[in-house]
Amino acid sequence: MGREISVRCPVRIDLAGGWSDVPAYCNIKSGEVVNVAINHYVTAKKVIDQNRKMTVQYSTETPIGSGLGTSGAMNVALLAAIAGEGKELGEIAELAFQFESLLGNTGGRQDQWASAFGGINHLTFRGDAVEIKRLNPSIQFCTWLQTHLLLFDTNIQHLSGQIHDNIWQKFHNHEQQVIQGLDLIRDAGLAMASAIDDEDSSQVVNSIRMVMLGIDLIDKKLHDPFRETLNPLEEIGSVLAWKAMGAGGGGIVGVLVKDSEHAKSSLIQATELAGWEHLQWEIEYTGIDQQS
Repeated sequence: MGREISVRCPVRIDLAGGWSDVPAYCNIKSGEVVNVAINHYVTAKKVIDQNRKMTVQYSTETPIGSGLGTSGAMNVALLAAIAGEGKELGEIAELAFQFESLLGNTGGRQDQWASAFGGINHLTFRGDAVEIKRLNPSIQFCTWLQTHLLLFDTNIQHLSGQIHDNIWQKFHNHEQQVIQGLDLIRDAGLAMASAIDDEDSSQVVNSIRMVMLGIDLIDKKLHDPFRETLNPLEEIGSVLAWKAMGAGGGGIVGVLVKDSEHAKSSLIQATELAGWEHLQWEIEYTGIDQQS
């Protein structure tokens, strides 16, 4: 008899702190990231037939280059399917990170940990060590977040490897503006963790605004694809804050919208005119989900 194992893993949205999880930074200072696993998935399937021959395949619900950590989730699902038996979630996440590093990825570890564990997490990175603190806000606060944080796919593929190489070269050259920007993004991660613990929606907004300032310090081009559409809405108060869900330069942007139907409809209309697609989402509390 053959055997089949199917593994499903969620992708994530990065609320604050992304960039500070990269080893170049967190080998010196701690990285502080708050991210949320969402109900869009990567699925990997391993089939061993009656002759003990193995076939592995995987598929994604979100495109690569979207900024949702799809490639990280893909490798978590793949390694959970082929080598995950008996391993802890953190072990699988680390295997996936190391696999990507062998392929030349210079990014951090947040994607793999979000995909493996699911839920809302405050992740602290110190060198190669990862500390994970589960954040458990009330249903009411989670509903607020899901209602007011809208995701839009710009259909512009970002190339995170190229983006990262440029930023980290400046970091290694001790360019103060880049260092200040990364420190501000790290501080935004800590502020976001406190905001969610306290269920303080105004501080969630302020934390994302901190990220916006930090991104502009490290490289304004990272948020350029979103400005023309979102800045006018921010100026009139319909949009409270926004940020790229990945490294930037395209992909998916998260927008915190004012609590009014007019503000939301204005945002939807503006993004449709820009050719963006509204991506519905909910929090996914389960990480690696394996079925035999």
